[in-house]
Amino acid sequence: VLGQDFVRTARAKGAPRPAVLVRHALRNALLPIVTTIGLQFGTLLGGAVLTETVFAWPGVGRLLVDSIGSRDYPVVQGVVLMLSGSFIMINLVTDLVYAYVDPRIRYS
Repeated sequence: VLGQDFVRTARAKGAPRPAVLVRHALRNALLPIVTTIGLQFGTLLGGAVLTETVFAWPGVGRLLVDSIGSRDYPVVQGVVLMLSGSFIMINLVTDLVYAYVDPRIRYS
């Protein structure tokens, strides 16, 4: 990113180096990172269920598996609601951060 034309143009206009790094380079470098973090959260939730079951650790994933096994449907519904709600909230936060970082998204 530091070799891109917009970074060189900002430096040529006399912008200080920290301002160029934060306002131009960092914002453009954060776009793929923010996207990846948002997408990996679903994998994290699924991995927690698997990890807690395999290693017999107490947690939400283990609670879900045990509740399915004992046919405790209200608990299954509650856990699924909580996990899906947290996934939706993380995706919302990811979209808001993405819109904050990339000004092209704000105006479209």
